Order: sequence, then structure tokens, then C-alpha cells
Amino acid sequence: MREKLEALRDEALEKVKQAEDKKALQEVRVAYLGKKGPITEVLRGMGKLSAEERPVIGQMANDVRDAIKEQVDSKEAALEEAAIEAQLASESIDVTLPGRPVQAGSTHPLTAVVEEVEDAFIGLGFSVAEGPEIETDYYNFEALNLPKDHPARDMQDSFYFTEELLLRTHTSPVQARTMERYQGKGPVKVICPGKVFRRDDDDATHSHQFMQIEGLYVDENVRMSDLKGVLETFAKSFFGAEREIRLRPSFFPFTEPSVEVDVSCGMCGGHGCRICKHSGWIEVLGAGMVHPRVLEMSGFDSTKYSGFAFGMGVERLAMLKYDIDDIRHFYTNDVRFLAQFKRN
Repeated sequence: MREKLEALRDEALEKVKQAEDKKALQEVRVAYLGKKGPITEVLRGMGKLSAEERPVIGQMANDVRDAIKEQVDSKEAALEEAAIEAQLASESIDVTLPGRPVQAGSTHPLTAVVEEVEDAFIGLGFSVAEGPEIETDYYNFEALNLPKDHPARDMQDSFYFTEELLLRTHTSPVQARTMERYQGKGPVKVICPGKVFRRDDDDATHSHQFMQIEGLYVDENVRMSDLKGVLETFAKSFFGAEREIRLRPSFFPFTEPSVEVDVSCGMCGGHGCRICKHSGWIEVLGAGMVHPRVLEMSGFDSTKYSGFAFGMGVERLAMLKYDIDDIRHFYTNDVRFLAQFKRN
């Protein structure tokens, strides 16, 4: 039995040396180390041996099996290494070639405008507040003095999930939620940027989804003159120090009195051109003093507190600032368009 095991070992090791690929090596492994191999047969016949021979032959069989396995594993590693070297030789890389430049992205123009507006108002003492895009009817309309039968709701026809849940039509609900958190104690001084949704037909100046930035300041003795001062400071910061603003009477259910705010045309200096429709002014936002009912519904005493609010469309600001003629450019993701707004 001892001679048989030694012969098996020598025979197997020779075949391992002769194996030229992994397939041949696997055949040697199965032939000698498999369940039907000769070494397994030796181990199965151990019961026929005497008590003295059994441990000696058993140990020798295990040693032979380990020696064959070690040589098979070693040869397999050598074959794998040779295959890798051959592949590297056939797929060599010319390291003298110049690298391919990686194109860096840029901040989206709408994001850039939002950040610029935020910086301007943070410098005036405002903080940034955010809220959910899926809103309740109460915060989107009723808390802003727009009861269920108010005709002004028709101007903000939106996307409803249920009778009480909808995609917000403006960021004003964030103002109502913020005032509630202050529990009737001022001052409240926030701006609220974010996406809003309305059932508009998409064209050069309208989109079913767009962005707004609204602002709110509530405190004791807040006046319309404070509103004008804040908006004038913002206009000069955003559009240029030479720009002026004017206020025109308007109507919004959540402010009283309400105004439309125009900025002097930067193209003609206020003299009149096709950009400003020969008026010298361009409308940029709406504003007004917070309606007493809105203050009361949010927990503020309207005899003690007053405030102003304003809202502006981010796309409109970007179109005016960068002279863009179609709002759809912001959402088509054309790299040629977006590449114009790379920051140095």
C-alpha cells in the first residue's frame, strides 16, 4: 500500500508539471483528488488494514493528498499569473498619450439666482425657511385669506391629490407655517425659496413648474416705507446700483395694501425701449403689507404687530438678469445653454 501511494504521488506530480492550461490542471485535480480518485479509494479501504498499519497508511495517504493539492494550487496560480502577463503584453497602454480632460459642471442659472438673492437678504437680516411641496388646502389658501369660495383661487389652479392635499401654488404657506411656529411673538424675518406648481400651459413665459422666493417681515411698527427700503436695496444689489424701483397699486388677498414692484429698465436707462415696452420700467415682483386676518390666523395680534411680504419668480429674475427669452431653456438641460453660466 505504501508503494502504491508513493507511485500515485509521483504520477500525479508529473501530470501537474505537464498541464499547460487550467482545463488540463482541473482534470488532474479531479482524477487524483476527486471522490472517485485512487487516494479516496485507499482511504475507504482502511478498514481492511490491521490496527498497526491503519494510522501509518492513513497519515501517508493524507500527506500524498496534501502534496498533490499544494502542487495543483501552485501551478494554477502560475497559470493565472502567466495569463495576466500575456494580456498586459497584448493590451499595452501608451503612457505618453495626453490625458483626456474632464469637463467640469457648473451651477444651474436658477440655483445661482437663488443663492444671489439669499445672500442679498441674509445681509439684510433675513433667514431662509423651507416647507413641504405637497401642501394642505388650509396652509396653501385658507391661512392666507383665501377661503374655499374665493375667486382668486381660480388664478392658482393647481394639481390636487385629494380635496385637501395639493402641490403648492406658491411658497406663501411657508410664511404661514413660520408665523405659527413663532406663536404670536415677533420679530419674524424670513425668505422662502422653492418650487411651486400651477396648471399653466407651457410657453416662452409660462411653466407648470417654476420657482419662487417670498419674503416676510413681521414686527411692531413695520411700515410700507420699510418694505420699499428693503426692496430698493435688493434691486440695487441684484440688478445694479443705478437701478430704481417704483410701486404701483395692486391686489393680493393676503396683503393690504398691495403693490406691484417695477425696476427701471437696464437696457435703456428708463427712457423706453422694446425690452420695457417703451415704458422705462419692468415688473419684477408683487408685495404689500400683511393682511390683518393673515396675522390673526397665525396667532399674531394685528393691533400690536404689522408686517410686509413680497414674492418674486426666480425664472423671471434670471431671464431679466441674463437676457433669456424663453423660460423653457431652464428645464431642457441643453449643455450648450447651461455652459454659458460657468463661474470662474
